[in-house]
Amino acid sequence: MILRLNSALAVFGAACLCAATAASVQPHETNLWPLMVTRPADSEGVERWSSLGPLRFGSTNAAGDRLQGFRPLWHQFDGADGSKSVSVAYPLWYHVADGKSDRERWTFFNLINSDAGSDQVDRFSVWPFYYSRDTGEEDSSYRALFPLYGDIGQRFGQDRLQWLLAPLFVRYQNNDEITTATPWPFIKSINGDGHRGFEFWPIAGQREEIGVSQRKFFLWPLGFRSSKNLDTDTPSSRSGFLPFYAQTNSPGYRSESYGWPFFGYVDRTSPVRYHAKHFLYPLWVQGRGEERYVNRWAPFFSHSRSPAKTQTWVLWPLWRDREWDSNHLHHRRQQLLYFVYNSEIQRSRQSPDLAPAIKRHVWPLFSHWDNGAGRVQVQAISPIDVFFPHQERMRQMWSPLFAFYRFDQTSPGETRHSFLWDAITLTESSVEERREFHLGPLFDYTQTPEGKRWGFFAGLLSIERSHAGSLTASSKARFLSRR
Repeated sequence: MILRLNSALAVFGAACLCAATAASVQPHETNLWPLMVTRPADSEGVERWSSLGPLRFGSTNAAGDRLQGFRPLWHQFDGADGSKSVSVAYPLWYHVADGKSDRERWTFFNLINSDAGSDQVDRFSVWPFYYSRDTGEEDSSYRALFPLYGDIGQRFGQDRLQWLLAPLFVRYQNNDEITTATPWPFIKSINGDGHRGFEFWPIAGQREEIGVSQRKFFLWPLGFRSSKNLDTDTPSSRSGFLPFYAQTNSPGYRSESYGWPFFGYVDRTSPVRYHAKHFLYPLWVQGRGEERYVNRWAPFFSHSRSPAKTQTWVLWPLWRDREWDSNHLHHRRQQLLYFVYNSEIQRSRQSPDLAPAIKRHVWPLFSHWDNGAGRVQVQAISPIDVFFPHQERMRQMWSPLFAFYRFDQTSPGETRHSFLWDAITLTESSVEERREFHLGPLFDYTQTPEGKRWGFFAGLLSIERSHAGSLTASSKARFLSRR
């Protein structure tokens, strides 16, 4: 009896195996969640895989670039051109190597930085204590240890910066102006080609570029007087003793403040006319002009308009609505408390009828991106992206950890829904006329023009209905008879 049963099972297993081999409807995605989820190449030629939910991930594109990592600890990119980048707990540490040159740089939390490049310049710093640059030439190389001694160039906004037992002795140079502080910032002497001056901060001081500009102060920041552009047809000057009086003058422009910040005005006659009155500046401002309009009753309401931008505040900082132009785009950004709701819409100035590009965040619930050309993404939950709009590495490492739901549309009709980090996925393609659903490894459903397929337990058991209506059951299990 047992031998007969085993023989029957063997025959049934062989038949099921043949049926599985002949199956015409097969899923593109392999979902063995949480062990492994693999996805075929999308319309951009990118193949992706993930493991352990959002933790382990990787992708490869048609050019051969490879990305892999383990969130949030490790991230590595290997380019087909030889470039490479590695991150460890970004932004704690990362390393970048350029494949087209021998340039390499790495940083530890932007405090310890190394940059060795093909320009034959090697830089290293441990902020704020140690700085070095090696160019191979003594005149342009340096090593500096703060606060003991340093003589460095082209750093911290200075052409040259020197110190000895800082702040006892500090010297810095911008263009031809050299400032020596002994100690900084209290006693300063200014010299150089056409420059002179002396300051005893905060008591009094004066510095000038002969024939070009001049600045004076006493009891800083109360008393001041300055003038610039003296060698042009449009010189300007500022003077005052705060909070009692302050004024600014230039050709076609004058402003005065009395009992700052209580009363003041601005009067411009050229190149365009503008007049404004201030009370408790910057809270109450009323300005009118040929190209500019300001109506400010802060913090309750504020509206301003100029050729460059239009902006409205309601109950600052509760609500902000701002519009401006850049290059060939018109931008509109709306914000509730800056980040709780943040929406930006970009439209083409040359072709305003084109669909706009949209980036919208409702923190921390979801983020929505639409490039206006058919590419759409939605993620919930999304607490990271609104704070790092220009940090792609930060978003790759941290944002997917919170992606309980994600929607991707590469083009109209080509969509994918993912729940619980690919535990549940639904993919639809209008081009291939394909629909594919996966409930982890437990169940999958695939529909194509050839037919439909229901799979169970990672495809060990499946049922397939062809387009003609025939029904086929199959199994990948092998049954062996006992002898």
